[in-house]
Amino acid sequence: MFSKLQTPIGSPPHCSSDDDSSVPGVPPEPIPDELSSLHSLAVLWARKYVTFVKSRKEADQAEAQPQNDIASKSGRDRTAANLQRQLPLASAQAWSKTETLLATELHAHGIDPRLIKPLEIAEDSKQLFMKALDAYADDLAPRRLSVIISGDTGKMRQKYTSEDPRAIGFVSMQFHYTGQILLDSLSEGERSLFSPYLKVMDDHMYMPLRETYMAAANHALDSPVLAAVQHLLPVSSQIAYAVCDKICRVNPNYRSHTGSLRSQAVRVSSIRDVEMFQVYLCLCVLEDSVRSVQRELFPLCVMLYPPLRVEWKLVQDMLQALTWEMADRLSAEDMGILVPYLRLFSDMFSREVFQ
Repeated sequence: MFSKLQTPIGSPPHCSSDDDSSVPGVPPEPIPDELSSLHSLAVLWARKYVTFVKSRKEADQAEAQPQNDIASKSGRDRTAANLQRQLPLASAQAWSKTETLLATELHAHGIDPRLIKPLEIAEDSKQLFMKALDAYADDLAPRRLSVIISGDTGKMRQKYTSEDPRAIGFVSMQFHYTGQILLDSLSEGERSLFSPYLKVMDDHMYMPLRETYMAAANHALDSPVLAAVQHLLPVSSQIAYAVCDKICRVNPNYRSHTGSLRSQAVRVSSIRDVEMFQVYLCLCVLEDSVRSVQRELFPLCVMLYPPLRVEWKLVQDMLQALTWEMADRLSAEDMGILVPYLRLFSDMFSREVFQ
């Protein structure tokens, strides 16, 4: 569906708590009352990775013996060292693909070319990938990587959006392509182990997680708005999978720039995009404003979707399916808070706008 998009940020401070207690040398820290809501959202998001990794491990049980070797300390070291050697070339290839895809968009959208600095973007991305490779080699859980890179991804996003938020489109595409090129170089067993780490990286680089956590911190613990967000985030992945399944059924023969909607690469990106829309929805609800969509999400979609051959009808279908899936899982009270913003999303991405 949404071939290759997303927008992110890091997790807030104090997002460890009970999740960190299992890590040697990291004692649990007391959570100040004013950060309780922020902490709870960070924990909800981190727990998604536990479920994600568990499901992949169960799916790979048939390959238990070779996986044991790949998952061993020496196996992880070999994989990480191999990816580290390939990282410079992968980064260069990723920028070439990004430039080819978006060259005409730079002028069309009136973005100052001086804001797009390929070597700087590549170096910043490389540093984040090195942290992911270190975490993988050390057998740290993906949720720990989420904590480790949160500050760095937040700074990187702020750096490239401070003058023009649309510049993040080039950063995120280069970042995403680098990860895909690295993933394609691995064996099937290695991919199953390393892909959750790339998901963490994609989520933080594409989704406004940090802003969402900070906006939550401004709400009282008994806030109905905060409760609606707390109820949506844990099921956002389930909703994304269901929405993408519906879109595939409605558009069985559709092909984007990357391939069929049912291809693995497109499906992974589509699920990520549906999750991204939900995170932006949460941010709008918490801020009582659509500013983040007007400044970031909408311009980014207008920049990236056409060259990726993602038709606006798919976005409209997605928002309709998203509403149905949310209604199936959330209470009437929660939907009463979320639906007005969903309608604004639908209005912004409506046929009238793009005709």
